[in-house]
Amino acid sequence: MAFVTIIVMSVLAAAVVASMYPDVPPAELLRKLPGLLAGASASSVGLILTMLLVSRTFDPTRLRLRPGREKGRDLILMILGMLGLGQALDSLTTLIGLGRRGAFWDARQTLMGVRGEDLFVAVLVIGLLAGSAEELFFRGFMQTRLRARWPPVAAVVATSACFGLMHIEWLHALLAFLLALYLGFITELSGSVLPAVAAHVVNNTLFTLLTALGGTVSAVGPNLALLGVGVAVVVGCVVLLRRTLPPLARVGSIDSL
Repeated sequence: MAFVTIIVMSVLAAAVVASMYPDVPPAELLRKLPGLLAGASASSVGLILTMLLVSRTFDPTRLRLRPGREKGRDLILMILGMLGLGQALDSLTTLIGLGRRGAFWDARQTLMGVRGEDLFVAVLVIGLLAGSAEELFFRGFMQTRLRARWPPVAAVVATSACFGLMHIEWLHALLAFLLALYLGFITELSGSVLPAVAAHVVNNTLFTLLTALGGTVSAVGPNLALLGVGVAVVVGCVVLLRRTLPPLARVGSIDSL
């Protein structure tokens, strides 16, 4: 249902953008910033709309939108772990020759050199809107429902797989799946989706800003260093979080959420 809703919203968004830029060929427009932002907005609205249609309500408790067990230090570690994992995956794909392929590279190309109001809107859509909507649907809605019936590992893996498949293109889907495993992990560790929302929003926002203002790092030496730092950061954060936040007991039935 979410996939169909996203397709419908994307078609509508594409039509609106095409009407705003009638002199630009549709294929070219989709590769420019308006097309990227329209697609991200359509996907976000589609996910939220699907969640509301299925649940028929917006209950913060049932979406685990209440603060969890995490303290300020834990939240910082969770965000740093997300940034470390994102950087490690980014450097790894560059080192193995996949950094300039797929939808992820297309998005980078679109964002490079964006400034001013366009950059502000890009941060709002890609950072705040997309990051929040994806976490509300996948970790807040889907993972929470699966967690009430399945063991935590199965719920996290299944939700992460669906999150990856939503990105369609194989490389982007694989990277999204790996990032989603971490986001699912910190959601279960804290008992709240708020840390995942914060980590996702910060990660997307920094990606947008750094790509627009600084481009990409392509040299082998810097990427090797960034890969090592990223792996060290995410491993260190996970170890520290497991020490301070032992695993939660299994969530009860859906009716108790």
